This record gives sequence, structure tokens and C-alpha cells, in this order.
Amino acid sequence: MSLLTILEYPDLRLRKRASLISEVNDNLRRTIDDMFETMYAAPGIGLAATQVNIHKRLLVLDVSENKDSPLVFINPEIDVLDPEPLGYEEGCLSVPGYFDLVTRPKKVKVKALDRHGQPLEMEAEGLLAVCLQHEVDHLDGKLFVDYLSILKRQRIKHKLLKDKKKDERGETRAEA
Repeated sequence: MSLLTILEYPDLRLRKRASLISEVNDNLRRTIDDMFETMYAAPGIGLAATQVNIHKRLLVLDVSENKDSPLVFINPEIDVLDPEPLGYEEGCLSVPGYFDLVTRPKKVKVKALDRHGQPLEMEAEGLLAVCLQHEVDHLDGKLFVDYLSILKRQRIKHKLLKDKKKDERGETRAEA
């Protein structure tokens, strides 16, 4: 397994819509394992393939306290079961250091394939529902900052670009 590089906003590759996966094979399972290793190391609770510059409809999640319940969704499709809005403080590995309230449907159903290519269907609410919707957004080229005001989005973009320039000069974010 190996750690993958996580793209950071405002990288335009994060805006690319992911394509369907036509075959579940050992290469895809190695990618899944690499994505889990990357997600856990970050640390995070979800990671879409788009975030690691793989533009396929694949995401991994683990919202468990002990990080012992990994979930894989290949070609996920989400249906809203309860549109009642649920506000949740979201963050993103592609937007490091920023968190904000995002409102999403409270309960969803996801249909996908698992890591073995077998059909998977489950209902989700709470954190799992939020995470699924957040990661599927990535596969569609959308980020959580798109739910924020233009002013907030511009401030985040400016700060991340400024931090990146400091990183390139050898300064750390902590020194900034």
C-alpha cells in the first residue's frame, strides 16, 4: 500500500466529473487499499477518488470511532429518503483547516458496488449520510465550499493559495 497525494482546493482537477467504473479487479482493490491508507493517515473519515486525482466513481468511508468499519462504494447513486435538512459542521481533506456548517438531506439511500463488485444498498442518516453526500459531491466535481457564501469561499481560496506559496518557499503553515 502507499499514500496518495490529496489535491487541495482550488486545484481545478477537483472540479472534474468522475466516470463510471466498468470493471472491479485487483488493480481497483489496490487503489481502494491505497485510498484507505491515505484517508486514515490524513486523518479523515471519507475520501473520494477525485481527491487523489483518480477520476473514477469510487469512494471510501469509515465513520466509526475506532476506525474499524471501512466502507467502499463503487459507482454510488444516492436517493433522498428524508429531505428534512440536517446541518453539520463539515471539513474536507482537500480544504485543510476549514470547517463550516453545511445543510444536507437528513436521510439517504445509497446503491453501489462493494470492493468485490457485489451490489450494495444501504440507508444512512446522521454523519454517515452527510459523509456519503459530501464524497459523492466530489465525484461530481463539487466541494463543500460551494455551499458557502462567495465571500467565505474567496477567503478560503486566498488563504490556501497564500499557504501554498509559503510551503513552496520552505515555510511551514505553523510559521505563517
